[in-house]
Amino acid sequence: MRPDAKVEKVYLYPKAVDFRKSIDGLAALVELDIKVAVFDPVLFVFLNRHRNRVKILYWERNGFCLWLK
Repeated sequence: MRPDAKVEKVYLYPKAVDFRKSIDGLAALVELDIKVAVFDPVLFVFLNRHRNRVKILYWERNGFCLWLK
């Protein structure tokens, strides 16, 4: 993420997510469940069942970025 990036909101997905999902699967969850355009300047945060891992999905200029911690 660029230091000058503008993030308007952060959305925390309310349910546990199967962490085998990649960018396409997570983007589908955003569009179907959260009903927010995935290309908006926002961060989408997903947690696994044990709540010990996090994935962050966002759109940056020319493609998606997916962070895993």
